[in-house]
Amino acid sequence: MGDDSEWMKLPIDQKCEHKIWKARLNGYEEALKLFQRIDDEKSPEWGKYLGLIKKFVTDSNAVAQLKGLEAALAFIENAHVAGKTTGEVVSGVVSKVFNQPKARAKELGSDICLMYIEIEKAEVVQDELIKGLDNKNPKIVVACIETLRKALCEFGSKIITLKPVVKILPKQFESREKAVRDEAKLLAVEIYRWIRDALRPPLQNINSVQLKDLEEEWVKVPTTAPKQTRFLRSQQDLKAKFEQHQAAGGDEADGDVEEETEVQVDPYELLEAVDILSKLPKDFYEKIEAKKWQERKEALEAVEALTKNPKLESGDYGDLVRALKKVIGKDANVMLVTMAAKCLAGLAAGLRKKFGTYAGHVVPTILEKFKEKKPQVVQALQEAIDAVFLTTTLQNISEDVLGVMDNKNPSIKQQASLFLARSFRHCTPSTLPKSVLKPFCAAFLKQVNDSAPEVRDAAFEALGTAMKVIGEKAVNPFLADVDKLKLDKIKECADKVELLGGKKGGGSGAGEKKEKPAAKAPPPVEAPAKPSGPPKKAPPAKAAGPPKKGKPASAPSGKSKKAPDTKEIIETELSPEVCEERAAAVLPASCMQLLDSANWKERLASMEEFQRAVEQMDKSEMPCQALVKMLAKKPGWKETNFQVMQMKLHIVGLIAQKGSFSKTSALVVLDGLVDKIGDVKCGGKAKEGLTAIGEACSLPWTAEQVVSLAFAQKNPKNQAETLNWLANAMKEFGFAGINVKAFINNVKTALGATNPAVRTSAITLLGVMFLYMGAPLRMFFEDEKPALLTQINAEFEKMQGQSPPAPTRGAKKAGAEEDGEDADEEEVDGGGAADIMDLLPRTDISDKITSDMVSKIGDKNWKIRKEGLDEVAAVISEAKFIQASIGELPIALKGRLNDSNKLLVQQTLNILQQIATAMGPSLKQHIRNLGIPVITVLGDSKANVRATAMATLNAWVEQTGMKEWLEGEDLSEELKKENPFLRQELLGWLAEKLPTMRTVPADLMLCVPHLYACLEDRSGDVRKKAQDALPTFMMHLGYEKMCKATGKLKPASKDQVVGMLEKARALMPAKPAAPAKAAATKPASSAPASKPASAPARNQTPSEDFSDPEPKPDTKKAKPAGPAAKKGVVGKKPPVKAGAKEEEDKSGPIFILVPNGKEQRMKEERALKILKWNFITPRDEYVEQLKTQMSTSLAKWLQDELFHFDFQRHVKAIGAMIEHMEPECEAVIGCLDLVLKWFTLRFFDTNTSVLMKALEFLKLLFTMLSRKNYQLSDYEASSFIPYLILKVGESKDVVRKDVRGILGMFCQVYPASKIFPFLMDGTKSKNSKQRSECLEELGCLIENFGMNVCQPTPAKALKEIAVHIGDRDTTVRNAALNTVLAAYNTCGDQVFKLIGNLSEKEMSMLEERIKRSAKKTPAAPAKQERAPKENPTNPNATFLRKPTQEEVPNKLRIMYRTYRIQARAQNAHMEQSAPSIPKEFQLDLDVFENNHTCASDIPDLVQHKLDEVLEPVMIPERKMRSVSPHFDDIHNSTASTINFVISQVASGDINTSIQALAQIDEVLRQADKAEAMSGHIDQFLIATFMQLRLIYNTHMADDRLDKKDIFKLYSCILGNMLSLFSMESLAREASMGVLKDLMHGLITLMLDSRVEDIEDGQQLIRSVNLLMVRVLEKSDQTNILSALLVLLQDSLTNTAGSSMFSELVMKCLWRMIRFLPQTINSINLDRILLDVHNFMKVFPKEKLKQLKSDVPHRTLKTLLHTLCRLTGAKILDHLSMIENRNESELEAHLRRVVKHSANLSGNKSDKSTEKGALRSDDKVIKAKVSDILSEIFKKIGSKENTKEGLTELYEYKQKYSAADLEPFLMNTSQFFQSYVERGLRMIESEREGKGRIQTSTVIPQHTTDSYVPSSSSVSLSSNGDDLNAAAYYERLKILRQRRGLENSGPEEERPPLSSLRPSVASSTDMLHSKLSQLKESREHFQQEQSHSHSPTRSSPASNLDDLKKRLERIKSNRQ
Repeated sequence: MGDDSEWMKLPIDQKCEHKIWKARLNGYEEALKLFQRIDDEKSPEWGKYLGLIKKFVTDSNAVAQLKGLEAALAFIENAHVAGKTTGEVVSGVVSKVFNQPKARAKELGSDICLMYIEIEKAEVVQDELIKGLDNKNPKIVVACIETLRKALCEFGSKIITLKPVVKILPKQFESREKAVRDEAKLLAVEIYRWIRDALRPPLQNINSVQLKDLEEEWVKVPTTAPKQTRFLRSQQDLKAKFEQHQAAGGDEADGDVEEETEVQVDPYELLEAVDILSKLPKDFYEKIEAKKWQERKEALEAVEALTKNPKLESGDYGDLVRALKKVIGKDANVMLVTMAAKCLAGLAAGLRKKFGTYAGHVVPTILEKFKEKKPQVVQALQEAIDAVFLTTTLQNISEDVLGVMDNKNPSIKQQASLFLARSFRHCTPSTLPKSVLKPFCAAFLKQVNDSAPEVRDAAFEALGTAMKVIGEKAVNPFLADVDKLKLDKIKECADKVELLGGKKGGGSGAGEKKEKPAAKAPPPVEAPAKPSGPPKKAPPAKAAGPPKKGKPASAPSGKSKKAPDTKEIIETELSPEVCEERAAAVLPASCMQLLDSANWKERLASMEEFQRAVEQMDKSEMPCQALVKMLAKKPGWKETNFQVMQMKLHIVGLIAQKGSFSKTSALVVLDGLVDKIGDVKCGGKAKEGLTAIGEACSLPWTAEQVVSLAFAQKNPKNQAETLNWLANAMKEFGFAGINVKAFINNVKTALGATNPAVRTSAITLLGVMFLYMGAPLRMFFEDEKPALLTQINAEFEKMQGQSPPAPTRGAKKAGAEEDGEDADEEEVDGGGAADIMDLLPRTDISDKITSDMVSKIGDKNWKIRKEGLDEVAAVISEAKFIQASIGELPIALKGRLNDSNKLLVQQTLNILQQIATAMGPSLKQHIRNLGIPVITVLGDSKANVRATAMATLNAWVEQTGMKEWLEGEDLSEELKKENPFLRQELLGWLAEKLPTMRTVPADLMLCVPHLYACLEDRSGDVRKKAQDALPTFMMHLGYEKMCKATGKLKPASKDQVVGMLEKARALMPAKPAAPAKAAATKPASSAPASKPASAPARNQTPSEDFSDPEPKPDTKKAKPAGPAAKKGVVGKKPPVKAGAKEEEDKSGPIFILVPNGKEQRMKEERALKILKWNFITPRDEYVEQLKTQMSTSLAKWLQDELFHFDFQRHVKAIGAMIEHMEPECEAVIGCLDLVLKWFTLRFFDTNTSVLMKALEFLKLLFTMLSRKNYQLSDYEASSFIPYLILKVGESKDVVRKDVRGILGMFCQVYPASKIFPFLMDGTKSKNSKQRSECLEELGCLIENFGMNVCQPTPAKALKEIAVHIGDRDTTVRNAALNTVLAAYNTCGDQVFKLIGNLSEKEMSMLEERIKRSAKKTPAAPAKQERAPKENPTNPNATFLRKPTQEEVPNKLRIMYRTYRIQARAQNAHMEQSAPSIPKEFQLDLDVFENNHTCASDIPDLVQHKLDEVLEPVMIPERKMRSVSPHFDDIHNSTASTINFVISQVASGDINTSIQALAQIDEVLRQADKAEAMSGHIDQFLIATFMQLRLIYNTHMADDRLDKKDIFKLYSCILGNMLSLFSMESLAREASMGVLKDLMHGLITLMLDSRVEDIEDGQQLIRSVNLLMVRVLEKSDQTNILSALLVLLQDSLTNTAGSSMFSELVMKCLWRMIRFLPQTINSINLDRILLDVHNFMKVFPKEKLKQLKSDVPHRTLKTLLHTLCRLTGAKILDHLSMIENRNESELEAHLRRVVKHSANLSGNKSDKSTEKGALRSDDKVIKAKVSDILSEIFKKIGSKENTKEGLTELYEYKQKYSAADLEPFLMNTSQFFQSYVERGLRMIESEREGKGRIQTSTVIPQHTTDSYVPSSSSVSLSSNGDDLNAAAYYERLKILRQRRGLENSGPEEERPPLSSLRPSVASSTDMLHSKLSQLKESREHFQQEQSHSHSPTRSSPASNLDDLKKRLERIKSNRQ
């Protein structure tokens, strides 16, 4: 008892291990009670017993063992961890329980095994039980078999894998123990219940008596399908369903369950594969070639015996197949042929899909051999070809079969048709698409008319079978021309057809699986694939009708409706007499009589009557042929009058549209239409007629006729227009039915034409064809000349990416009848590409692949092998497009893919790429024998070989699609190979391709086990690629299937893989949407369209990544995911209950306040008791630690959500935290460290929706913390800030913006000086975005908190920051510069000391940035600086951190200011040791400028040296109020800025010029900002052509300069010009002289031969061409015409110049002349005639004629004649500007022209009416004079329209000289009056060509500071408001007076105005003066007055030097 008392006190688990059996018994009893009592399956209590359960079942004491078994059963049933014990416990049961004599023990052992199966461990249990069958103890064997039987009976064949069971079954029948044999028999019966006849083949070899017994038992088995009665934990929904059915008790519900539970088992899968290659006789290949037929027979007999094995091991059967093929094809002994055929059939049946590789080689040979008449040979060949068909697809062998369909031998034709009929039975509508069936039907239709009755019958049978398989409607379009008798015969055959096992298979895979095994038994000839074993009734029972009937009806629905399209109107040709008679019946008699009248007016009248008659005719009454023949009646198409001809062509179109127009009628008119298509006047009508005929007779036919007619004649205009019409017609009608081959030769002819219009039209047509055909079209033209090929490629590139337009014509018959035929349309779409590829003419190269070539490729010498490969490459290159039959080449090339010489491997891969391009879609049939070996090459150790293999693979997939590659076991076999290179390449390829597929073959599942193996591969690269591929596999196979596939993994591996699957589930991409419905599935919401289609597919949609980040929608969205996510969890209770439980738990607070919890955690971390929160990526131990810490601070359900695998749960959890944050803020602060740590984990997730939700929470959190005045501890901040800073480098802008917002808020809850070091660490990141954002943030901290924020010291911090000024990344450089700038703004020049030494380049960048950053006004920055400090609680304050984007003029203004303070900044920088500058020189000039009343504030400058002071103060910039009403606007700073930027355009430094151009371009590109340029156009254009001249003379000759820089500068200039001249309002401001020089510069550039040497030089020339056209169109027409005339004059005067130059000028003039009718009203004829007069003075008529070319003379004459023609005699009124008109040649010439034109047309009456009209107009105008003048003066008063107003006023005064302006000027100031007066005088001087007005009075300016010097024929200013130089001196005088200065100096020394105004228009002097003015603008009037003796003409590049010199002088004076 003492002993008892001892063990009684022990805990239960120790009792269970006690050495005393009673103690153990007691322990087991108590354990049983405990196990039944524990509710929580995850309770930690279970873990104590994990290692003990095996001891429970293997107890040595029988009594204790029994109780132990009960306890173990309870443990397994209830414990979550029980699965881990499966292997050891079941092993223990088998060895220690099944041998027990007690039945109860065995029963419990069996129950334990079944319970393990229930908790998802079926594979492990099954393995252990099968191992038990090898035990020597028969009791154990019997018990194991019995348990297997029970498991199968209860769980069914889905859970219990039958293959290994069936494999060991025959062995059990051989056992000596009767009990074992009897149990085996019961198991066989049970297996038969589930898989029926599939069990027969594996048991064929058992004892015949036993087999007979089994047969008897099998007959007794009920025919109803068995049902699963016990369910796995993951099948609880099925269990509930099953129980409901049981409760209902009705059999009617059984059908559903049956469908769900029935598993169709393929007996082939249960067989063991046999390796026959190793068993072949050693002398087989010698004997098969022997001369004696007996030896050959022996060899074949050996093979035949081996091929009877029902399942063969895969291997290289190439040699064996070739040997058998040779026997079939060439052996004269028919008996041997029969044997070889049987061997082939056996090989095909035994290898199944693995034989597909060889199918293409043997099918043609077998078909050819059908010429044999002997029945036994034919039968054997039929069996062979049928077996071969089941290993491949119809598409792969279609070409071979079609090749023999028109063979001369009727037997071959008959057998080919019968073979197809049998093959069709295995097909479904999806595996027999229209594209495949179409050519077969065409061949059958030929055969139904064959002379041989057996051929006809076979064709009928084949057509009938096709009709039965895919439905009558789908086949009918192919049978349109078949008469009724034959159609009935086909339908009769269709009714007789009984489809075989393909009924249930939706695709070829399913059909094949069912039929392949059947081919083993010798079947009857008609149905060789029908199973012979099972009873006759079985096949019809399985092939139930109803499921099949749905498919043919739906797939091809409505195809028969297309039939009417194929019927065309057929009409016999009528004689002329009949035509005349029929036409007379419907046309008026007068019309008929006048048709051939000699008078064109009568013919026209006749045509009009003809047209009316046609319009009124009814379609049924219209004799089309007769009418068109009447139209062709003499003169017919030779009609000379264009009006009559136009009418004729119009009538043709009407007849074609309205009548029943036949091809016969079309042929009558087509020749005439084509003849007129190129006619200028009739071409349009001819094209309309052709289009109408195209609609009536189909475009393909019409186009073919038209093109052949056009190219039969030699008229290039007709040819070009025909091609243009065809290009347009293709777009209107679509491409369907177009015969490409018919056009290609004509297009090639057109491309070689001498006429450029024909070539252009041909290229345009090719562009349209490219839209429909794509890349294959290019291959037709690869032999063309390179120049032509370049043009074709350019056209194709233009079309690249465009989609062809929807057809708008030709659909009137088909369109209405095909609404909604989705299936048909989809099919057409799908086959579109293939159809186009079919159009290409393909060459059969099989005869060129000689045996000699093949033997070379296989030679031992690598050089000879290479020679063979070279020959193959040459053959393929020569053929371009090849047919699928390539003889023995595939096998030869396959051998070279594993060549020891890697160069040959690469060459072979390149040949395979060639083959892919050349063969097109037919390549599919070579995937098995050539494609899969390419995948093997991916395992090569050399990277370049792998890269070539991958390129080859992609080239093949492009042609074949992916589906065929995934079918069969080949891919999984490749993945199985343990080659890391192969695995990583293959997985990477699959990960790329799988997401693009909508569906995949089921065989993809075969790859999954190997994918899991790759997840644990030794190579890290393989593991990574496998992880990347997981989501792509899952998107097709589904999470459930992939989870189930982990069952066979080891427990450790399984847990790891399941975790990866969970992660992959969140990343799973959406399946691509079906093309037809893509538009419909696009969501209307803001969710991106990248992932919409998968939304209905699963509960957990990827599109929820983008869901609204509000808590409520998230909660709703996440709910459905609950059951789905829980479903796979092992050992869970039913999810419904779990869900209810969850809902109950969610009430109450979620944050739990633990007193001192945070402090305790801080202490533990400091004491290193726990891990410090510091990592690069979070490891599992950190996550587990956080999980443990959170368990006390958060609600359990929330914790579960926070650490769930599913990202949607995270979103849901954050939503809940947002809701509870405010009410539970104290608790939130209590666990703030944990919350922040959890969010750092989320920063490492890739899911955007979680990240956005997290950032939303954090913003709210920090707002709440700052409101509570909470300050973060270092412990909290250090575990969060570094990870937040990681996200500041996120690629998504929206994330970066939020993170910066949060960082800004951080300053309110944590000291900025402590944040600074974290940001400094962030600047060391490799991520450039992170570096730049951290630097920006540092700048903000310095700006807001001063230099004290810099840690550890400002010097160290700034040195580190300054390092980034030299960063490679632009944004980082800019951010670093901005940060240093912020420091500079805070502490001034001290920054330069703090940052230490920088390189010269970096220092110059910094100086430049400091110069640019002048403060706008002191007030604004002060406000911005104070904002964050004054309002620290405002969370939005930090979003003001980056300055907002300013208006463009403001940008320019800043640049301008930067330049203004340059002297000051440089002075400060250079003079660090000198004493500081006195206060007077430190004025803020902005304040000084903007305060107009600050006279008293200005220092008394008189006490200093005035000449030095005047310069930097820039007095001309001042703004004063007292001079005029407009004086405020004179110095508009925008205008000054633009002047400055324009001055930089002409800079000698390329980069400066490019930057200036970029700034101007930015202004020009924005319509609302472009107005700022108004008034500066001449100035800008002068700077531009000066730069062009500088490039031409200097840069292009400088070899040191990079030509790319020059090209870039040219591009900028041209881009700016194009932008400018696309805006007419700005373009018209360009004056004549400037335009003249601009055109001079552009033409010089076009003729510069050096430009062509630059890369893309041609592109540059094209751009210049485009610009010149734009200038001619958009400029002021008077100015540009005048400019061209002056330019022509100059070019002809300059004899040294290029003749090409003057030719181009004249071309421009011709273009202007061509458009004169449209522009004449906007041209000032007086000015043009003055220019012509000047031209004729320099080049009188005689001198012009002496020139080498007469073109200038003709040009001038044409111009004058055109002007006379357009204006008539009035042109003589426009000679007012010419002095001494009588001496002018021009007037005499004009009078002659006018006189000549007056004689031609009586226009005197017109003139008089015009004069009358003018008089009446005058009256009207006088009545409105007051309104008009008011409007004009309003314009003059507004600063935008001043010039326009002055011009209108001048023209008004010219027209009405008596007009009184006094009333309008009375109320204005004297200043305004003098301004108007001067403006009018200037316009007058410009128009009359007199000298400029000398003036020294002030002219106010409205938009600009600059003065533009002008010339005799140039308007003073483009805006009428520019100041001349006098104005500046006048203003300077006023300013000096105001400051009490003297005015003597500058006034006396200023240059005379004449020196600023050159007299010759746009000469070089003018340009120099313009530059001088630009220089003044740039220097901002800081020139020293005392030194300006004459106007300087230095280049802009010298300005900086001048500035530095002046600064030096100022400093020296001060010292």
